[in-house]
Amino acid sequence: MKHLQITPIIFFVLCTSIIIRAQQAYYGSDVDCSIKGTTTPPSPYYLYTCNGYHLSCQTFLLFNAQPNFTSVSSISNLMSLNPSKLAQINKVGEYHKFPSGMEVIIPVNCSCSGQYYQANTSYVTGDDDTYYSVATHVYQGLSSCSSLASENSHDPNELYGGLELLVPLRCACPTENQTKDGINYLLTYPIYENDSVYDLSQRFKVSEQTTASANGLTEADPVVFQGTTILIPLRTPPSSNQTIIHYPIQYPPPGSTPGPGPPLVVAHNSKGRHPLWIGIGVAFLFIICAAVPIALYLLRKRAVGNEKKKRKRCVLPKDVLEYQAGAGHALKVFEFEELEAATDNFSSERRLGVSVYKGVLRGNIMAIKETFKDSSKEVNILHKLNHFNLISLLGVSSGLENCYLVYEYMENGSLKDWLYNNSGRLGNWCLKQRIQIALDVAEGLDYLHNFAEPPYVHSDIKSSNILLNGNLRAKIANFSLARASEWKEGGCAITKNVEGTVGYIAPEYLESGMVTPKLDVFAFGVVMLEVITGKDAVIQLEGKEKLLSTVIMCMLEGVDDGDKLSDFIGPAMRDDSQIDLVIPIVKLSVACLNQDPGSRPSMEEVVSILSIIQSDLQSRVML
Repeated sequence: MKHLQITPIIFFVLCTSIIIRAQQAYYGSDVDCSIKGTTTPPSPYYLYTCNGYHLSCQTFLLFNAQPNFTSVSSISNLMSLNPSKLAQINKVGEYHKFPSGMEVIIPVNCSCSGQYYQANTSYVTGDDDTYYSVATHVYQGLSSCSSLASENSHDPNELYGGLELLVPLRCACPTENQTKDGINYLLTYPIYENDSVYDLSQRFKVSEQTTASANGLTEADPVVFQGTTILIPLRTPPSSNQTIIHYPIQYPPPGSTPGPGPPLVVAHNSKGRHPLWIGIGVAFLFIICAAVPIALYLLRKRAVGNEKKKRKRCVLPKDVLEYQAGAGHALKVFEFEELEAATDNFSSERRLGVSVYKGVLRGNIMAIKETFKDSSKEVNILHKLNHFNLISLLGVSSGLENCYLVYEYMENGSLKDWLYNNSGRLGNWCLKQRIQIALDVAEGLDYLHNFAEPPYVHSDIKSSNILLNGNLRAKIANFSLARASEWKEGGCAITKNVEGTVGYIAPEYLESGMVTPKLDVFAFGVVMLEVITGKDAVIQLEGKEKLLSTVIMCMLEGVDDGDKLSDFIGPAMRDDSQIDLVIPIVKLSVACLNQDPGSRPSMEEVVSILSIIQSDLQSRVML
């Protein structure tokens, strides 16, 4: 295929344009697994830099179907996707199997986390996995070994089968210049053998200059390397008509025996040597060469397997498995066989989330969470807590390689699901119910901050971590990031590992890693705004992505009686007889969002104010 000819003058102009409008820097053939997530400047070896016009965006990745990951369901599970969405974008059925080597379009939500964009998924390791093999072989360069090492606490030299890894996937959102040029998506493409910038640009119907610019490539005919990724700027979503099949497959599943490679072709020898004898000789040598590494591999795998069996993979605290008076509520210890029977052997029909299943245990419906990490911290916290508005841990169990935590079952799922995925049912979701949910969450946090012993900071309050029972009463869940609070002693905890979700993170936590109960107060303020407005923590407004909290605070500046606000809140909240109650709730939310943590109210004060508002509303109903 003929390449574009670039004269020196045009090349100079092109390079200048690329430097000015570059989206990301291409990181080349070398792999550096030692890069940290907080480098100055940000490193392209880690993930793509968070320099786009939006904090988050819908975008796409390409993944080559490979053994163990050829069906819609297996690829969806690998990428933490809804199978119907994967099937829809690829124009196939939900039970479809792709041929090995077929490119599969992966739709993801890409969000800015600290210095980098990423879309998160999870992966359970095999016995022979390393951070490098997971990033390069399993995910085909769509992740990086340095980001895996940074996001997970496991020692790179001591990985073993059954560990659940957080996998940050490479993605990016268009820059302001790209957005002005009509670029709406940046497709993350894993480079395959013989790929070139020119050929890829032709296939996806975009100019070579635009593709080069998106990746900071300044050469006239840039070289890209297998195992890396580049960004393909697109005006419209990628189409299944643009995907192709790659042969041969270069990415074997982890721990699998290497295949024999492409078929051996023996040419006829014009000097009279019979091709049959040549073929037999070559085949014999091939068998010998193949048998030796396979035998060595099997011996090594057996030795590694025996060593791994000696390791303790499921970690549960022994001291809480038996009831101790005064130490906390009793936990039931379930046999693993009970959990298998309760969940129909952990069938997909019983799945409530990525690793959560619905099951009937000893006559009661419960939620069973499968985890492959040290669960002692969460168990130690939850078995000491006893409050209606905190999710109850009812029992534990352990399999051969994993732990199981058994929680009370919440019929109506998460608050986030109710706010954004059940819009048809929310029209009659009145102010009374919304205030009750906000009060439930506030009382749960008040208990955590002031009455638990020791007090705790939840550190991950958001609408997806608030669950609703059959009566739409709210309970706080997911205590994996919770930590004991030092606030009462006048101090605070400092962490270097800042975790959280865009839209809910308090400024002091993002800037310095400071952890106090006011971290939860800030996130609660965002949740209250979500409840009242029916809008996400990050919204699209006037063609731009903005934080809901910022938008609301700007509206309230200089606005009397919420004239503009009444047009922004959810339809169910616009009743003229109730708008005067909505405004105080919004103002309370804004107080929780104060940039100075010391100026935010305590959860005790929040509970008091919400109780007064609830009482006022009930008195009006009675009249």
